[in-house]
Amino acid sequence: MVLAPSQRTVAAPRRLRILAQIVLSVYAVLGAQAATAQTQGINYNVRIDAPRQLDDLLEDNLDLLRWRGNARVDLEQLQRLVRDTPEQAKALIATEGYYSPQVSAGLDTSGGTPVARVIVEPGEPTLVSDIDLVLQGFVPFEQGGAPYDAAALRNRWSLPVGARFRQADWEGAKRDLLREVVQSRFPRAQLVETSATVDPETRKASLRVVMDSGPEMRFGELRIRGLKRYPSTVITNLNKIRPGDEYSETALQALQSRLQETGYFSTVEVSADMRAVLNAEIQDIKEDNDPDAPAPSATAQAADPNAPAVPGQAATGVKPPAPGPTVLPVLVRVTENKQKNVEVGLGFSTDTGARAQIGYDDLNVFGKRMKSDVIYEQKRQSARADFYWPTTPDGYNDSVGGGVEREDVRGEITTTASVAARRAWGTPELERSLTLEVLAEKREVAGLDTTYSRSIPLTYNVTRRKLDNLLQPTRGYALNWQVGVAPLPLLTDEKFIRGYTRGVYYRPVGETGTLILRGEAGAVFSKDKDGVPSSFLFRAGGDQSVRGYGYQQLGVQEGNAIVGGRYLLTAGAEYQYWFRPPWGVAVFYDAGNAGDKFSDLHPKSGYGVGARWRSPVGPINVDVAYGHAVKKARLHFSLGFTF
Repeated sequence: MVLAPSQRTVAAPRRLRILAQIVLSVYAVLGAQAATAQTQGINYNVRIDAPRQLDDLLEDNLDLLRWRGNARVDLEQLQRLVRDTPEQAKALIATEGYYSPQVSAGLDTSGGTPVARVIVEPGEPTLVSDIDLVLQGFVPFEQGGAPYDAAALRNRWSLPVGARFRQADWEGAKRDLLREVVQSRFPRAQLVETSATVDPETRKASLRVVMDSGPEMRFGELRIRGLKRYPSTVITNLNKIRPGDEYSETALQALQSRLQETGYFSTVEVSADMRAVLNAEIQDIKEDNDPDAPAPSATAQAADPNAPAVPGQAATGVKPPAPGPTVLPVLVRVTENKQKNVEVGLGFSTDTGARAQIGYDDLNVFGKRMKSDVIYEQKRQSARADFYWPTTPDGYNDSVGGGVEREDVRGEITTTASVAARRAWGTPELERSLTLEVLAEKREVAGLDTTYSRSIPLTYNVTRRKLDNLLQPTRGYALNWQVGVAPLPLLTDEKFIRGYTRGVYYRPVGETGTLILRGEAGAVFSKDKDGVPSSFLFRAGGDQSVRGYGYQQLGVQEGNAIVGGRYLLTAGAEYQYWFRPPWGVAVFYDAGNAGDKFSDLHPKSGYGVGARWRSPVGPINVDVAYGHAVKKARLHFSLGFTF
């Protein structure tokens, strides 16, 4: 086919356009690939050859590692990072006390993926050679005032001579020193000079710390903010701080803790009112600079003609006022809880089964706090209401209440009605209480006659805690003693004396282990066991007793039931290993029994393993225990530390 000239003229530009489009497409593909490569950046590995205590420090802070995988790092930038690594590593290593390290860094590009290697020889650490701790002030401002124990403060300095000089330890020692001082008497103390002079050649660090105490502080009046519905005695009765007492942060924290425990407040903040002191100082400065202030009288000038002049002031013959402690008002800010609260809860226990609970709390019933609840468990049901008086100025917490409880355990059904008056006092470390009860009990055992008993026991209870943590202890001990008596024949079917004690001991084992020892013992002395309320007798077995046995499975056989006995003796040992805190495992061995005669306390043993988790609300324990006497394994679950 022959094309006309006009057609050939049009076809040639069309071929050129097609060729241009192909060329542009190729460039677009190559450009996209180049952009993709630039977006991905260069892929490389890093190997650090350093002692273990420095390896983590370098991995967490070196730019060479922090920039790995960044899309903007190309080969040139990677080489620059490698060149900068030795100086950066030396600066990091110096914070651990090594001021003369040998550090080298190189880049190996012979393989498919470049490898940056860092080699560290830290050398000998720098040690603290001497400490110059200067304390300015710290003297009593009034006659008879106790001097500050500066020697003890120096002894508690946490970075002593001979210790490795680490930057974190140096900062911590200064912080701890200041914290030690501001907690009592001198809350406005400050560090006016600190320096650490390091000699890399001799590997010695010379420390100097100058602290000024500032003015001595004492407590003043109590000021309350936020109280609307409840009487001020709710706060003032709990206040142990008296005007003129030396400033103590511990005293402020103790008052705050006592107020939080009352239940009247959702938030509590107790502090020293520093703002009042600052305002007073500002007012003094204004008065000193007031040109209209009246001049001293001639009588005042003549009072002491031999008085020395104050630098910067005219010699008026008037002595400056003697320095004295600064008075700090105690400020209590509270947010009141709602007067009426309803709580609903569900739960489960391997001892008593599933649980449903509803509680009603009214903070102002005839000027008293009322707490009531109804609890339904598979093996136990109860309903109770108690009325609490505000804490007295002497620290006593008084209450009265009553309730009904039904318990169906091991073939014995008991229904108990009670009215009680209780006085409690003390601290979480040492709690004491005295309780007077009026009890009426109905007791049913299949195949036996139903029995009824009445009693008016008086019980004295003491709990002593010395633990590193009241919620999740790892060190220390807790002990409880109880003495109960029903000596009068009034509304008492059987007079008795009851004694009971239990304890738990925690001891760390190495860096990751904890040893726990438990024990309890009890005895009831009476002419006849019949007539003694079941709640004052003893049984064993369950989550908090001898594991491997059911709840209160160990006791006295009576018909087809297991009932309480006169005597109790149990003990247990447990080892916990925290392989990855807050997770841990445990092995344990428990033994014990209850009986009507001391000779009947043939120990029943249980042993097993468990899982542990330190949750925010307390330890969660899941145990599998084998009861040697019953030849069965049992699952136990418990939440929290209760003592």
